[in-house]
Amino acid sequence: MGNRPLPSKLCALCGRPFDWRRKWARDWEQVRYCSERCRRNRSRRRPGR
Repeated sequence: MGNRPLPSKLCALCGRPFDWRRKWARDWEQVRYCSERCRRNRSRRRPGR
């Protein structure tokens, strides 16, 4: 077992980078937000993003 770097993405709301998690394994392509808080506030995008 080698340690390979985990895939990462930028949150669509806050712009923070976040890494792959096991619970997202099946849905990684659809994951857009770093947290439940960002997902719930998705209609409140930051200006300029």
